[in-house]
Amino acid sequence: MKRAKLIISIAICVIVCTGLLLYNNTKKTSDGSENFVVITDVIPDAILEIRYHSTFNFVGTRVDGYLEPTALMTRQSADSLKVVSDEMKAKGYRLKIYDAYRPQCAVDHFVRWAQNPSDTLTKRYFYPMLEKPVLFEQNYILSRSGHTRGSTVDLTLFDEATGKEVDMGGVFDWFGEESHPDFCGNPDTGEYTGGALTEEQFRNRMLLREVMLRHGFLPIDSEWWHFTLANEPFPDTYFTFPVKRL
Repeated sequence: MKRAKLIISIAICVIVCTGLLLYNNTKKTSDGSENFVVITDVIPDAILEIRYHSTFNFVGTRVDGYLEPTALMTRQSADSLKVVSDEMKAKGYRLKIYDAYRPQCAVDHFVRWAQNPSDTLTKRYFYPMLEKPVLFEQNYILSRSGHTRGSTVDLTLFDEATGKEVDMGGVFDWFGEESHPDFCGNPDTGEYTGGALTEEQFRNRMLLREVMLRHGFLPIDSEWWHFTLANEPFPDTYFTFPVKRL
């Protein structure tokens, strides 16, 4: 009888321990990060300049949630971006990435910054012609960002021949019409109409845009550097885990 009780006790212990192990493993992946990859694991020659891990950004400080200077995307979007990279490499370019997946706490940080009118440290560099309240009105700052769904990337091109970034006639995260894809031209037809951008600068923007669209990414109207995978796998999910190597 004692032997039977001992066997039962051991069996119960094994069941409980197995259940705890499964529970802990579930907890580890419940944040959704198992659906993401590090972009440079998929595209080893991509250049990373993760602005929100630095102080060189419109907030002027490291942004909440950026624990490491790396870039994450869903597996589907990273695979599509790899096809973009392969085509660009054949043309003599590499991809330079400023941002990709962005946790919700980072978006919340942007909102707090925009709601503080006394903080104008970076105004001359990123929004000299605008006041903070209009950043909400003109959709530069939002309480929800497509980046948080994991299939959006901010990027530019790096020219292998010159060893420099391609001249796009504007900088990442500039708040103003100069960043719009239709500034000085028609992005649908590729027609250059003249203005503050040179024709070469406009053509450079269109090169990036055309290749991204050809491989399944969609642009937005306000930023030449911003693209989202059209068939994104998590269109209604806003993730919260931090940016760091997985």
